Amino acid sequence: MSASPLERVTPALAALGQRVSAAAAAEPRAGYGSFRPLLGVLTAFWIYVALSNVMYANNMQASLSVQNIHNVFAPWDARIIQHLVLYPLFILSMRGALRTGWQPLWRALPLQLLCALGFAVLAAPTLLLGEYIVGIAHGNPMVHDSMMKEWGSWNGFMAHEVPIWLASITSFLVTYGFGLALVTGFAFYQRLRDSQLRSAALERALTQAHLAALRMQLSPHTLFNLLHTIRGQITWDPPAAQAMVVQLGDLLRRLLTAGEREFSRLSDEVQFVTLYLELQQQRFADRLTIRVPLREELPPAWVPSLILQPLVENAVVHGLAGHEGPVTIRVEAEASGERLLLRVLNTIAPGKAAGLAGIGLANVRERLEVQFGAGASFTAGPVEDALWRAEIQMPLLRDGPGARP
Repeated sequence: MSASPLERVTPALAALGQRVSAAAAAEPRAGYGSFRPLLGVLTAFWIYVALSNVMYANNMQASLSVQNIHNVFAPWDARIIQHLVLYPLFILSMRGALRTGWQPLWRALPLQLLCALGFAVLAAPTLLLGEYIVGIAHGNPMVHDSMMKEWGSWNGFMAHEVPIWLASITSFLVTYGFGLALVTGFAFYQRLRDSQLRSAALERALTQAHLAALRMQLSPHTLFNLLHTIRGQITWDPPAAQAMVVQLGDLLRRLLTAGEREFSRLSDEVQFVTLYLELQQQRFADRLTIRVPLREELPPAWVPSLILQPLVENAVVHGLAGHEGPVTIRVEAEASGERLLLRVLNTIAPGKAAGLAGIGLANVRERLEVQFGAGASFTAGPVEDALWRAEIQMPLLRDGPGARP
């Protein structure tokens, strides 16, 4: 059994709601699952910090050595060990800072400062550890002995180690701040990019649901009139009534099929409106004349599904209204370069006032705007005293729905 228009629009709306719910549910977890890409950024930053620290210390020590001042800065291999030991602590601190966040500020700021101080305080002890390991590796335990001698007395510790420790804390607090700013900015960029992707996905889903609803707007009034005409012919012309029932069934089957697709071949669209106009011609056999291009005369192109149906329906309704004279409806389609021109012309009562744009024409204009933006245009209005023209100009799609401009 064929689904009703409402039933076929509902899945698109339901999918849109599910995507919104999934995006909302995934938002709190974004900070936890997105740290892995930041690991490479933090590693590159820490390598830069280590190399710059080693180069600065070596250059300063070389300058002092010219003046016979030695062993002021720790050797390069001790600093490498220091940064190797600090690297996992730096990564853990950055991860903790991201999880802590900045909201609310009164609670997050003390935690961020505590995390930064905890990392910076460990910088000086890890450098001493590096000096000790290097001294042992080089068979020179004098470094260790001198360190223990200085730490052995409180005055020596306060005079020599505390200022160095404070300077190290200050230096690594600045380094930590730069790393935190870098990782926070990169995380913000990730969230912004993910938000844009989700927004684009939701916009596509909304557009699909919107187009599905627009494609279903075949006037019920038209169907009622066709059924009333068939009922009137059952009594005095049963064969004609039977033929109209078959045509109406074919029309509705094509309508349901076209409503499930975003694009259709131009030849299929013209065949659909031809079937619709033939049914109307049987209603108004003495007044209505139709002229539709043959299938082989049409350019090989794709158009939005059911884009011509509102135009021919408007031509029938408003062409026949207001007078009892004959009405001619003409459908034209031609390609020029990379543009496709679709035109529906119908005669109207002489002197009939303009302003016949109803729901159908607004439907066409809205669909073209959703699917092509500024790449398509739609105009409708009288061009002569007794002639109405509705015209669509759009990109020429030769290769199917994927050939978007």
